[in-house]
Amino acid sequence: MPAALDPSTDDTDPAAQALAAPRKRPKPGERRVQILQALAQMLEQPGAERVTTAALAARLSVSEAALYRHFASKAQMFEALIDFIEGSVFGLIGQITEREPDGRTQAARIVAMVLQFGERNPGMARVMGGDALVLEHERLQQRMNQLFDKLEAALRQCLRNAAAGGPATPTPDADAQVTASVLAAFTAGRLQRFARSGFRRAPTEQLDACIARML
Repeated sequence: MPAALDPSTDDTDPAAQALAAPRKRPKPGERRVQILQALAQMLEQPGAERVTTAALAARLSVSEAALYRHFASKAQMFEALIDFIEGSVFGLIGQITEREPDGRTQAARIVAMVLQFGERNPGMARVMGGDALVLEHERLQQRMNQLFDKLEAALRQCLRNAAAGGPATPTPDADAQVTASVLAAFTAGRLQRFARSGFRRAPTEQLDACIARML
């Protein structure tokens, strides 16, 4: 029986009208953001297995083909997450170095900021620590390595500035390089521990005491 003639259909029922209404299409760029948000949320599950595009599509109630209209591959989705992480972290580093004149304090605040960012965003922490990238494309881990290289360079510059304004030391550049390397390794290690503990061991645990010891 055609729907228009079906006596069980009440055109005056608001609920029936809502169900019959076509689904609203996301605005341009909105679906892309939804995909990345869903991916990050799936990575937040402690002990989560490798995220598949089938599982991601199911979470969003779309087809896998719909995902590939926005991203050419899952690796590209992870690259977009890494772009977000990098933009957020280095944008905040710029704010810290602009507002804080002391180089050693800059370095301490940068380390704290990165670890706090990971603690607030567990899915991102799994990406930063490399745990979420183990079975993914090799270039993704290379991107994260580059991010930590840039973080180490930023810390090194902060410590060089501190050395330039403080008491003279025989090897200021070498000292800054070693300390920056230790701080960057500590940051990466804390993020890895956070992810591998199922998000139970906070990356900011005893942070002030640890930073004070390293600086």
